[in-house]
Amino acid sequence: MKRIFMRGNPGDFANYVAALTACGAEPVISMTLSDADTCDGLLIPGGADVNPVLYGQENTASEGIDDSRDADEIALAKCFFASGKPVFGICRGHQVLNVAFGGDLIQNVPDPQHHMAAKETGDAIHTVRAQHDLMREFYGEEFPVNSAHHQAAGKLGAGLIPLCVSDDGINEGFIHENGKVIGVQFHPERIGFAHRRPDAVNGEKLFRYFLSLI
Repeated sequence: MKRIFMRGNPGDFANYVAALTACGAEPVISMTLSDADTCDGLLIPGGADVNPVLYGQENTASEGIDDSRDADEIALAKCFFASGKPVFGICRGHQVLNVAFGGDLIQNVPDPQHHMAAKETGDAIHTVRAQHDLMREFYGEEFPVNSAHHQAAGKLGAGLIPLCVSDDGINEGFIHENGKVIGVQFHPERIGFAHRRPDAVNGEKLFRYFLSLI
């Protein structure tokens, strides 16, 4: 069984755990980073904002900063990358990966209401355009995804190739040129499996693709 590491406490990240389990993988959630050594892949899940000092900016709009989490997830990303093991970043995880590869972040997207979740209706839904054949194969040239963020990748890090871009120009996904690091700004765990919804694409395809890289 493929073992996927996430930095956190047991009981965290229920939707991600459910998605991985549905695909036949074993999630390993631990605050002990050495537990990652026996894992086949790394998933960096959603969460609060990355400290802007890590990409050379002053804090103008970043909230909920956890320096320990930032340091651990960036170190894990670099370790798995160096080992040739696949890495999947989702929302915050997508942003962490961009910073880990030397990119920066937009601390507040120009049209945040287009991308942020609402208490009444949940995730926003918007259209993205494919920038890479991988996304065209999965979802076509244009397709709807969910969204719950106010920050985004700015300048892409070294080796990162765009997968898709939102209808207002925000990067919504990238893949490393080595083919084993993938990040998406949307939340495939919330538009697949038990959370499949009719107004967005099937996020299960991305989880299965990530696991196929092992």
